[in-house]
Amino acid sequence: MARRFRSRSTPAENLRIVLRAIPWRFLLALAFLILTAIPAYSLGVRLGAHVVPNVTNFFVNLGAPPPSATPTPLPPFTTALPQPGSLLYTVQQGDNCDEILVFQMHMADAGQIFSDIKPNTVKALGKAVGVNCHKLQPGMVLALSPQYPLVALGGVILKVEATSPQQVLPTPLVPVPQQPMLGIDCSDGCRLTVRIAPEVEVQLLVQTTIPVHVGSWVWAQAMYARQSVPGFSNYPYADPSASLNGMVLHACDLHIDNTHDNNSLSCDQLQPNTIDDDGGAWLLGVTGPGALDHWRYPLHFHPGTRVLIWLTADNNGNLKFQRGNPVYRYDENTGLYVRA
Repeated sequence: MARRFRSRSTPAENLRIVLRAIPWRFLLALAFLILTAIPAYSLGVRLGAHVVPNVTNFFVNLGAPPPSATPTPLPPFTTALPQPGSLLYTVQQGDNCDEILVFQMHMADAGQIFSDIKPNTVKALGKAVGVNCHKLQPGMVLALSPQYPLVALGGVILKVEATSPQQVLPTPLVPVPQQPMLGIDCSDGCRLTVRIAPEVEVQLLVQTTIPVHVGSWVWAQAMYARQSVPGFSNYPYADPSASLNGMVLHACDLHIDNTHDNNSLSCDQLQPNTIDDDGGAWLLGVTGPGALDHWRYPLHFHPGTRVLIWLTADNNGNLKFQRGNPVYRYDENTGLYVRA
């Protein structure tokens, strides 16, 4: 029997066979994918170079600790220091010392503080005003001083000391992670060493819920130290010759950096004073961004001007400057306060 031989298929025939076996829809889809894949890949590479790093940074920043606050730049120190002093008044017909103090110095309790029942108080008043109050004559000139004066201060905190013993807490049984120190707690009272001028430091007694940091700037109104007179514990006048350097002052109306402590002592809570009875208080200060300008009183003086102003107390004991309140400027030549 003769053998039959099958001829081999050519490559072209094999390709046709394969193409016939593949559905034409698949071929169209494959061609479409090839045509779109290359541009999509190029676009994805470009987007990935920008989107992925941004998304990564977003989640990194989200989980990172909050950035520390930028410290407030410290104001410059004042070029002068607050100065207690007197202003002059010429006695008029029918005047007496009590009436002069009431109407000229807003001292409502003058008759109680300087009383004939305590001759030493009347004697101290005569020494302060420069004449015997029992022998007043029209034309006499009296030196009148502000009673229980306040002082406006600004300066940098150098040291913080607690004025009451710190409570000892028991050691916890479970370890507690230590939190970063946010400041010193002065809610029970602290003594702050504050530099108010390059060579002048005061001791400021404060009670505040604001955490206190060394290096912060503090603004405060404080009770100026009064002159010590034997047998006259509530003597109302400051000693003009006393040095402010090293003086211990009780603070009120406290600001630390840019934060005002609304819960700190009001100035009428500092004793002794006559703020509530007088309806206000006298304030010594020096104009400038590091001190008196912080309170934004409507005063128009060159920086470094020493002033004495009257602040009016509202129903809550808060002191405010009102237009028309007495304003005096310290005269360096005479050493007296003159009406501005």
